Amino acid sequence: MKKLFFFLLLLISVTASAQISLKKGMKITQSTIVKNTVYKLNGDTSLEKGVIEIIGNDIVVDFKNATIIGSNDKKGPDQFSGLAILIKGNNVTIKNLVAKGYKVALKAKNSQGLTLENCDFSYNYRQHLKSTQERENISDWMSYHHNENDEWLRYGAAMYLRGCNNATISNCKVTGGQNALLMMECNNGMIYNNDFSFNSGIGLGMYKCSFNKVLYNKINFNVRGYSQGVYNRGQDSAGILVYEQSNGNLFYKNSVTHGGDGFFLWAGQTTMDTGKGGCNDNVLMDNDFSYAATNGIEVTFSRNKIIHNRIFECDNGIWAGYSFDTDISSNQFRFNHTGIAIEHGLNNKIHHNLFFEDKKAVRLWCRKEQPAEWGYIKYRDTRSANYIFVGNSFNRHPVVFDLSRTDSLKIFENRISLSDLDFKLDSTVTNIDTTFDEELAYQLSEDYKPDIPSIQKQNDPFKGAGKLAGRKNIMVTEWGPYNFSYPLIWNTNPGDTSGLMQFDVLGPKGKWKIISMKGLQTVSIKSGSFPVKITAQKAKNIAIDIEIAAEYLGEGFIDQFGNKIAAGRPYRFFFKKRFQSSVLK
Repeated sequence: MKKLFFFLLLLISVTASAQISLKKGMKITQSTIVKNTVYKLNGDTSLEKGVIEIIGNDIVVDFKNATIIGSNDKKGPDQFSGLAILIKGNNVTIKNLVAKGYKVALKAKNSQGLTLENCDFSYNYRQHLKSTQERENISDWMSYHHNENDEWLRYGAAMYLRGCNNATISNCKVTGGQNALLMMECNNGMIYNNDFSFNSGIGLGMYKCSFNKVLYNKINFNVRGYSQGVYNRGQDSAGILVYEQSNGNLFYKNSVTHGGDGFFLWAGQTTMDTGKGGCNDNVLMDNDFSYAATNGIEVTFSRNKIIHNRIFECDNGIWAGYSFDTDISSNQFRFNHTGIAIEHGLNNKIHHNLFFEDKKAVRLWCRKEQPAEWGYIKYRDTRSANYIFVGNSFNRHPVVFDLSRTDSLKIFENRISLSDLDFKLDSTVTNIDTTFDEELAYQLSEDYKPDIPSIQKQNDPFKGAGKLAGRKNIMVTEWGPYNFSYPLIWNTNPGDTSGLMQFDVLGPKGKWKIISMKGLQTVSIKSGSFPVKITAQKAKNIAIDIEIAAEYLGEGFIDQFGNKIAAGRPYRFFFKKRFQSSVLK
């Protein structure tokens, strides 16, 4: 017994002594455990050299929740630079790492069999947004159209993978950044049980990525370019972005709400120039794409399956321009401006969906003329034609079908209830067949069953989702979407010109009080607990800046920059609105 006791002591001692401490420029070439502490290690300006480099095959590095912090001499997230972790090798596993303050937290190239598990890459690079609640600034628009030369990296990323086939990313978290996970030429991966929420750009981005499985993830509030009641532009932000010849991916049971777009798919420049390929045969099933600033789902110039998803309160539930041979079935649409909008669609099947109180359920059309510079139109049939609508339920719509320049539709066995207008069409719509087709009805009644991988511990990404239902909860600050965890004074009527301002005062459990005001002559409430609504009257001279300074005292929280604020510590927070003259100078 004594021998066993001393052996265990020796084993513990050896294990403890085997832990390493990190230093800038360190190269890890074998499996190891990292000492759990905070390492302040500034990165280089180049993204080709990591603060820590992991080189070799079959390596497991357990960081034991050690934290690596970069850009310690920088003030704002838009100034963050450098790369924390660079991986060169196959079958590398990274576990339990926290890295923040970098342009890119982790980068891997041609690393086959990479595993990232239980890592937190929150609070890395993000742009300082110039749009305000009152006015959009077009400089905030992003572009993800090309990435052959890693152009996407200009926007930073928590994780950037290129040529990493058979990767597994699970139980990782990214918040308070711009882009969470960006993948280039990565096939046959597994992305599950992650939380990529409250970022100002892209939750998950794919470029030339095929046969990946994306399951049970929270990818909510990846958004910019939105102001409730003023503008809803999205500025090319999205929960999930799929670009340029990305085929055969499965997106199953993900919560992807409150995005610029929920899901944004574009065939790519290759298809636009040659008419060939696309982002085809992707399956979107059992996801929630509600409350997008623009489109719940956008799928263009491609062939895909969109089955049994939830799409509420978007501008367009589905925008599927130039889609072909696409199956849109068993989805729920509610409170969208338009449930399904398709221009120049061909051979699409739309069946067994439930529509409720969209302003318009379905809009199909094609333009008289198309852009002459598109090679696509030279090689492809771009008519709006050959639609099938079977077994759908339409409830309480001002307009159900809005059709123009569309030919050959089979529409039968649909239920229309309490609509103002069933069909809005003109002489450009031809060949509507309402004859019941028993064989077709039977074919469309069969359930589609994709190959869903077995995962032992599945997260429930939809748990608690109802608490933040609605686009009204998208509040984009100068650093990105508000995450409801820190104190905030939010103007709820930014477009009002009456002089009476309305605010929501939001935050964690605690008390707040106003310390000072500028540009306001009265305020309805000066102290209280969260949440609360207050009003304030502008001063008579409206051409001045408005400021409110308040103090919070209560439970601990993490602020919008990732700083931990201890319980009982006074914390100042502010509302500022700069006077903007409408006269151009």
